Amino acid sequence: MKTLSIDVRRAEPQDARAISETHRLAWQHTYAGIIPHRALTQMIERRGESWWRKATRGPATLLVLDVAGTVAGYATLGLNRARALPQEGEIYELYLRPEYQGIGLGRMLFGEARRLLKSLGCNGLVVWCLEENENASDFYRNHGGVDFCEGMESFDHRQLKKIGFIWS
Repeated sequence: MKTLSIDVRRAEPQDARAISETHRLAWQHTYAGIIPHRALTQMIERRGESWWRKATRGPATLLVLDVAGTVAGYATLGLNRARALPQEGEIYELYLRPEYQGIGLGRMLFGEARRLLKSLGCNGLVVWCLEENENASDFYRNHGGVDFCEGMESFDHRQLKKIGFIWS
């Protein structure tokens, strides 16, 4: 019998290539048909290996979901950027490679991100997602998030609504 190791840990600079690939696959899977193709391609291309290498040393915390040595997902988190909201923490991104979605690993990564923010003294949490990203909206609702506020994002002159989910 073989044991499969699954771990959530802080990203290291040597994870940059794997995070870049995970980002590309997850974003193509998630946003194809939602974000205009040209804008989506440009957003993905801006975040290559060197971008992610710098991100491992940046002000935001970058976690990776490591499944038997494969970066299966990542989350970025830090202080809430929307100062009008009382929640102190924010998960900026949480993505899994498509083949790792729907089997409970997102819950694990989300839980670790929440625990880390709480351990850093952040009271409350906000997560934003595009309204048309129904999988993410359902995920956050199913994990206790309350859709509290809305905003807009522009992609190649297309306006898309985003929802702010909060946890107290």
